[in-house]
Amino acid sequence: MTSYDAPPETAARPDRPEALQDGTLWRRTLRVPMRDGVGLAADLYSASPVPESTALPVLLERTPYGRRAQRGSDQDRAGAPLPRPEDIARHFTDAGYHVVRQDCRGRGDSGGTFVKYLGEGPDGADTIAWLREQPWCDGRIVMTGVSYSAHCQAAAAAEGAEGLAAMFQDSGGFSSAYDAGLRMGGAFELKQVTWALRHAPHSPEAAADPVLSEALLRVDVRGWFAALPWRPGCTPLRHLPAYENYLLEQWRQDTFGDYYRTPAIYGRGFYDRFPDAPSLHLGSWYDPYVRSTIENFTALRKLKSAPSYLVMGPWTHGHRCETHSGDVDFGPRATLDGNLAPSYLEFRRRWFDRALGREAAGGDDYPAVRYFLMGGGDGRRDAAGRMRHGGTWRTDTDWPPASTSPVNLYFSTTGGLSTTPPTAPAASVTYDFDPRHPVPTMGGQVTSGEPVMTGGAYDQNAPDARVYGAREPYLPLDSRPDVISLTTPPLERDVVLAGPVSARLHISTSAPDTDFTIKLIDVHPPNADYPHGFAMNLTDGIVRCRFHRSWEHPEPLTPGKVYEIEVTAPDTANLFATGHRIRLDISSSNFPRFDVNTNTGEPEATARRTATATNTVHMDAERPSHLKVWLQGGTTALRHRAEA
Repeated sequence: MTSYDAPPETAARPDRPEALQDGTLWRRTLRVPMRDGVGLAADLYSASPVPESTALPVLLERTPYGRRAQRGSDQDRAGAPLPRPEDIARHFTDAGYHVVRQDCRGRGDSGGTFVKYLGEGPDGADTIAWLREQPWCDGRIVMTGVSYSAHCQAAAAAEGAEGLAAMFQDSGGFSSAYDAGLRMGGAFELKQVTWALRHAPHSPEAAADPVLSEALLRVDVRGWFAALPWRPGCTPLRHLPAYENYLLEQWRQDTFGDYYRTPAIYGRGFYDRFPDAPSLHLGSWYDPYVRSTIENFTALRKLKSAPSYLVMGPWTHGHRCETHSGDVDFGPRATLDGNLAPSYLEFRRRWFDRALGREAAGGDDYPAVRYFLMGGGDGRRDAAGRMRHGGTWRTDTDWPPASTSPVNLYFSTTGGLSTTPPTAPAASVTYDFDPRHPVPTMGGQVTSGEPVMTGGAYDQNAPDARVYGAREPYLPLDSRPDVISLTTPPLERDVVLAGPVSARLHISTSAPDTDFTIKLIDVHPPNADYPHGFAMNLTDGIVRCRFHRSWEHPEPLTPGKVYEIEVTAPDTANLFATGHRIRLDISSSNFPRFDVNTNTGEPEATARRTATATNTVHMDAERPSHLKVWLQGGTTALRHRAEA
């Protein structure tokens, strides 16, 4: 069972203590009133049947996945049984905390209507205010949780919730949902569609209607993705209006307007309201919230006196106890448990204690930044069939790491990436982008995408039947005529890349609107296990060109005119070993991770027609398109024999 397969809750029990685990843990059901009169269901876990006897800090987790459901993202140690909510609560009640787990509005046993994300700020603030009034709370609330529960934390903080004493944001917490989570570069993230389809069968509406539940369980997701975009009343969610309405509204909201400026999904605009409280931001390189995680850490560290911490691993979303992401293994050092702490529970408990002053702060155990530098493995296939890429943990005082500096790698029409700017007076590469045949998504920073996409690292040379949209014969993605692939020569030494990734492109097109995508890749040389080599994706980004001037006011492009755009990809950290190549792929689609631009200038959520765009990337002296990365040692790291 994954963290997204939680069954619906049963009816809330009366407010009376229930003995668990041989009387060492007690659970009481609460009904927490919101400002609009709606009651939200929650469980209070305590070490005593009379929690009022001891006022303690309260650990609060708000979830749409069922407050009593086991979730894969709660995994504590590799190979250990998945902990139940009461097991997790017991760990913290034994450490001197009360624990509250709450169903979000319209989910589980909570009243009201579920509208994804937008109501979590007021509901979180109301919950914190109510908890602080209870005799068993000492006035300090620590919020914790993964993914949606991390979004709930940032939403409550953006409301200026008094009494929020610390936050542990794991794999989430919006800095700006327009930049990561709902959209990237103006393009819609279709994981919102697969998330809605996955959770609709577990809605209260489906629980009350067996026919609706069966219809939702039988949805042919892959088939419906072939019929995008959807129209109201003609979607697989048409019999569940609440879900259809919020999903299509997300999709229609393509400009950065009031919808995206609400505190619940725009922490960036409300950091001044965030409490001056310790915060830890835990993320991973193959998670869709890399940008939010790093921005929240960076901003709060600058604006607040309380400490902020950043931890970035090599995992997919919430899979901190696994050594692999996709078809790549990062070795035994990759997990959080056994490396940063004995277990995930113990890692959190130690940090909570320090954040609340129960243990001395500082020390080598809690540097400001801990990140996993991927790479250094032998590149061979392990017993599980995954490529051994390796890696190790590093610490730093800041992000990007102090030892790195930005380096520009310029494009050439012959497929090269070099630190030497181009000198040709005119040079470019042109391709046709047909929206009916988009470049298929193959791994990356994806979650909740099944059955049409899966996150992680995969060999871009070897798509197969697992890749939605890939066709036989399964040729490397860079063999497509609509993919521009640029590489360095084989590296003469190890090169460490750690930090932001972006590309400055000088482009022109025949269309009034189109997209440009980038994908950063570590190219392993051939070996006996991978005779074609292994092209491992690291990070990727996209820009919708009608937003070339601003995200608020889209403007059509003038066909043939040259525009300068910046395509930003989430940060990453990788050691490109000697003999490897740094590669950048450029194209105009990455489906189904992002919706496909029709090239017509019409909004993607409502368009019914497409057009082929002729797209050009210019690479000459006056228009030097280039990749910008942060390298340890700066430009000197990339000196080759040919340049010496």
